[in-house]
Amino acid sequence: MELDNCPRCGKLFAKNFREVCPACIKVIDQEYQTCADYLRKNRGTTINELSDETGITIKQITKFIREGRISLIDAPNLSYPCEACGTLIRDGNMCLDCKTRLLADVKKSNVQQTAKEEPEKPPSSAAAAYRIMDRLRDRK
Repeated sequence: MELDNCPRCGKLFAKNFREVCPACIKVIDQEYQTCADYLRKNRGTTINELSDETGITIKQITKFIREGRISLIDAPNLSYPCEACGTLIRDGNMCLDCKTRLLADVKKSNVQQTAKEEPEKPPSSAAAAYRIMDRLRDRK
């Protein structure tokens, strides 16, 4: 049995399948129920309005969305912040601009890595023969 401190409240608990203690799981479930009830009554709400009206953090609401507990299909104005820049998005972890920038950076670093790893090419046979001839001439 693995023991751990709860990241939310700090209490020691037996870590099974969850990352938080049983008391915090109940609190999280109550927060989810509060969000779900509010969204049923107010379908056009934004994440900021939902957070302000329910008192639940945007981080926790985002976690509910990513876990699939809150569906964005029924909430047309609900979106959550991009992990990189904070722009509101409706799917994934990053907005299109951040994904594009990340892919460009990865591609650039791969090209640089390949250039560093590429060994120096041996000279072609014609160039090698030319250098040998120069060396032999210099000896005379």
